Amino acid sequence: MIRLAVIVASTRHGRFGPTVAAWLTAKARRRADLEIDLVDLAETRLPQDLTDPDEPLPPRVAALAPRLAAADAFAVVTPEYNRSFPAPLKTAIDWYYEEWRAKPVAFVGYGRESGGHHAISQLRQVFTELDAVGIREAVTLPCYWELFAADGTWPKATATCNAELNHMLERLSWWAHTLREARLVTAQP
Repeated sequence: MIRLAVIVASTRHGRFGPTVAAWLTAKARRRADLEIDLVDLAETRLPQDLTDPDEPLPPRVAALAPRLAAADAFAVVTPEYNRSFPAPLKTAIDWYYEEWRAKPVAFVGYGRESGGHHAISQLRQVFTELDAVGIREAVTLPCYWELFAADGTWPKATATCNAELNHMLERLSWWAHTLREARLVTAQP
């Protein structure tokens, strides 16, 4: 089993992130090889002020660390605000280092016409600096509000994002297996 941490980046009131994360996790749970841990940054309430490396971690930061460390892969669900990703996500990323290292990260972005492309592009750079692997396959949801079906379900069954998500999960699983094996080999004496 691959342990996949799905991270909901938006903490705004009235946010759409939980809807996207619910869709992603429902698809992921249909796969026999994935075990899901949903990490909602609105619930973790990580402090904004980072401590010095020699100071103890605040309790909320310490509580999330084992969940991230246990993950074999990450899927970040992020909106795009002003051509970037939300500040609480950057704070969450910056609190940790080893927890991200040598693990694959997939991205599901949503927003206006860009669908989160700008946010994802910046996140790839940030995660590369942390020695994580941003996989090429991503799902972008431009004008996501247009993907509602007449009965209110999201996304429409015919939306191309459904196939894109399945493909992304397939590639994320491959990377997670590959990098987990590599971490085990390099950890041996």
